[in-house]
Amino acid sequence: MTFENLSPVLSDALTARGYETLTPVQSQVSEDQAKGRDLLVSAQTGSGKTVAFGLAMGDELLEDGRMPYATSPLALIIAPTRELALQVSRELSWLYAKAGARIATCVGGMDASKERRALGQGVQIVVGTPGRLRDHLERGALDLSALRVAVLDEADEMLDMGFRDDLEEILDGTPATRRTLLFSATIPSPIVQLAKRYQTNALRISTVGQDRGHGDIAYQAVTVAPADIEGAVVNLLRLHDAETAMLFCATRDNVRRLHASLVERGFAAVALSGEHSQNERNAALQALRDRRAKVCVATDVAARGIDLPTLSLVVHVEIPRDAEALQHRSGRTGRAGKKGTAVIIVPYPRRRRVDGMLRGARIEAEWMDAPTAADVRKRDQERLMEKLLTPVEHEPEDIELAQRLMAERTPEDIAASLVQAHRALMPPPEDLIDNGPRGRDTAGRPERGERFERPERGAGGDQREGFEDSVWFRLNIGRHQNADPRWILPLLCRRGHVSKNEIGAIRIGPKETMFNIPRAIADRFAEAVIRSANEDGEDDSGVAITPAPDGPTYPPRRDKGGHGGGHSGPRDGAPRSTLGRAPSGDRSYGERPRGPGGPGGKPTDRYKPKPFGQRSPRRPSK
Repeated sequence: MTFENLSPVLSDALTARGYETLTPVQSQVSEDQAKGRDLLVSAQTGSGKTVAFGLAMGDELLEDGRMPYATSPLALIIAPTRELALQVSRELSWLYAKAGARIATCVGGMDASKERRALGQGVQIVVGTPGRLRDHLERGALDLSALRVAVLDEADEMLDMGFRDDLEEILDGTPATRRTLLFSATIPSPIVQLAKRYQTNALRISTVGQDRGHGDIAYQAVTVAPADIEGAVVNLLRLHDAETAMLFCATRDNVRRLHASLVERGFAAVALSGEHSQNERNAALQALRDRRAKVCVATDVAARGIDLPTLSLVVHVEIPRDAEALQHRSGRTGRAGKKGTAVIIVPYPRRRRVDGMLRGARIEAEWMDAPTAADVRKRDQERLMEKLLTPVEHEPEDIELAQRLMAERTPEDIAASLVQAHRALMPPPEDLIDNGPRGRDTAGRPERGERFERPERGAGGDQREGFEDSVWFRLNIGRHQNADPRWILPLLCRRGHVSKNEIGAIRIGPKETMFNIPRAIADRFAEAVIRSANEDGEDDSGVAITPAPDGPTYPPRRDKGGHGGGHSGPRDGAPRSTLGRAPSGDRSYGERPRGPGGPGGKPTDRYKPKPFGQRSPRRPSK
């Protein structure tokens, strides 16, 4: 097949690779109006950008269908991560194979001396990461004096990762006559400024309007209680049973924790984060390609540039930092015309933030509850029935064994044993604490007029035994955030290091929730809350616990499935805790105490082990 506007050597390479048509971005960069010009291209991940800029720079590199002899590079491609640089190198290798191109890859984590020897032997194309390329440039191993074309791939991500200085030093070392191709999923103002400085009369190409939100990806937003995040991950993996799935976490600590938990449960999982060496990353990716592993747990940066043909499920275990990160993560699936599913796990308190993020990205997501263990078992039965009822050709020894089994057992016994053996091969699903209150609208919000019920009060009347003298605390969530005692109770136990019997009444208001605990353990509870909070006084799901000096000011509601014995707070005249009497406003018990020791001083014995999903530093891992 012949592709218009392309060199015959590139057209033959595409045909041999199985291309029948070009993607929109590949077609636009190959048009006559784009030839020889600087390009500012915005296109989503998975749209064929690597091949697109490979085609775009063909006019500068090819002479009579061949690569000219060169002692210094003619083309330079800069990518944000090692994986993406290696992927680009692989794509360009087959695209320019018949042209006799020599390609060198320069990335961190690899042997720099070998890279310098390769550069010294003469290559036409260099692909690398900003830090390693800058190092070679400063050492004199990379000569850019003859450069004809420079490509910045995933430019927005490189700026987000702090590579501006590296990029500017590299581009300042190139000839002014070079052609500059800037590819980015989004074009924020820093990208525009970079383009103005290093491009001349650039042609703006955008296919985002056609691919916005990834038409081949089905988005789902799964609402869960904060304590149910890990269980929801397990049930999603079991429900979809994807050939390859990728789970995104915000930090390398959470990647390590979730990966260990999944492996312990029996999942064939690998991990990718900044703490892994290049050999470990290569081994993990090869395990996914060989089907020895089905699940990859990764941070945003580590997963850049990963292209797995069998990847059909992406799970955002922790909410992306913005709409662009959401699209980059989700773009790992739904590639090359294949269908994919992207699931965002949304703790109840974070639902409004995710809703705004989806609107900003113009993504229509289906809001739903997390799959229950019953949902997983039902889907298992459907898959097993479909598998067993599919016509197959049986070997003679299989038929002989079936006849022996039929002689020894009834068909029902044999079928039941088969189902049991099939179930034993898979990790068991998780029973979730709560799948949300009844009566939700299509966006997962509680319908108007929804009420909660409370259990009957104790025999002691207004107070439960042990809560005659108690202290009230406040949560910054209420009915508007789907607050429910079924998931609030385990959250309080985890944050305050108490048992459920040490938590009294739980009063849920429109925008806040009150609860009380015995005064005897109030100080210990408050100290545990401090240690288990991040710098903003919240946990990862955005829940903050603060003292409530006066207790609830709204009438009690009857909480459905709630906890506690109905204690309605200290009666008039009862002594109140000094914990709620901050002289200059109520200091959140999630704030970091200041000062040297003593009350309000620096806390001692920091609480180290934290459940998955709760992180202290707000620094994204690289």
